[in-house]
Amino acid sequence: MTNTYQTDLLSTEYNGWSSYETWNVALWINNDEGLYHLAMECGDYETLVDTLYNVYGVKETKDGVKFNDPAVNVIQLNSDVFDL
Repeated sequence: MTNTYQTDLLSTEYNGWSSYETWNVALWINNDEGLYHLAMECGDYETLVDTLYNVYGVKETKDGVKFNDPAVNVIQLNSDVFDL
């Protein structure tokens, strides 16, 4: 097992993402083939979240992070995942 330690206690970044929630959502989008294809069809994060809620009834990742959590950085996801 490998331990990692955050050296700056005031930092809220997580593995280069602006927050744990943003990292977790990006991780699921990029590593779940079905979710990735749906995300690419939707074209942006807001449309993906609407589709997940309204069509599939999915409100959170399998780790329990809500897709509409205020800590999720939508701008970073649109930039880094959706290339907008």
